[in-house]
This record gives sequence, structure tokens and C-alpha cells, in this order.
Amino acid sequence: MTRYIALIDGKKGAYGIAFPDLPGCTAMGATIETALAHAAESLRDWIEGAEEAGETIPAPHALEVLRRDPEVAAALTQGAALASVPLIRETGRPTKANLSLDSGILRAIDEEAVRRGLTRSNFVELLAKETLPKMG
Repeated sequence: MTRYIALIDGKKGAYGIAFPDLPGCTAMGATIETALAHAAESLRDWIEGAEEAGETIPAPHALEVLRRDPEVAAALTQGAALASVPLIRETGRPTKANLSLDSGILRAIDEEAVRRGLTRSNFVELLAKETLPKMG
């Protein structure tokens, strides 16, 4: 999975995220977690828009390379942080997957899915969409 490094800045209640490798690709959120979730969406949309426009997609730079970038280094000295954000593409094509889970966990998944009015598959997909951007 491709990941891009994001620069997180802000304060409680107002966080902003920018991708040094992708000019103009930004996101915001009231919490860091929300900002990261929005960043994953912005990343996907930015990449898809660039592809549709026939533009070349910049490859993500390594963390060590970005830390040496003068603008990134300056932001870090002023309190910004870095995070790794995955590029998650939705194809709109469901794929069948066979998973083995603990029976108690599966029961909890099914109960929560029913409570939310979702299928098991929809609920697991929702969990992945919420969790993957937060993993670094």
C-alpha cells in the first residue's frame, strides 16, 4: 500500500494537514484523528483528480528525505508533526474475502452491524476506512 507523509499542524479544535509531496492536497479536522481521516480522503481525491487530468503523480518521498526539506524542517521546529497516510482507493467493485475470526469477535461484529443497520461486510469495511488512516 502506498503511503504519503503528511504534515500535521494546529491546536486543539483546529488541525490542518498538508502533504509536502502533493502541492495543494490538504485536510482539516477538529481532532487529529478526524484530520487524518479527512487527509486519507483528500489524498485519494487529489491522486484521482491528477490522474484524470493526465498529470504525473509524484512518488512519495521517504520520511528521512522530507525531514531534510527546509520547509518541513521549519514546520517541525514550530511544533508540527509528521504522519504516514495510506492511499486507499475505492474501486466500487466488491471482492469476496474469506476471513477467520474468533467466534466472540465475530458475534460482536454482527451485533454492532445490526445495531447500525449494516451488513457484516459494510461494517468491516467501515472499520477499515476508519482505522487504516490512523495506522502509521
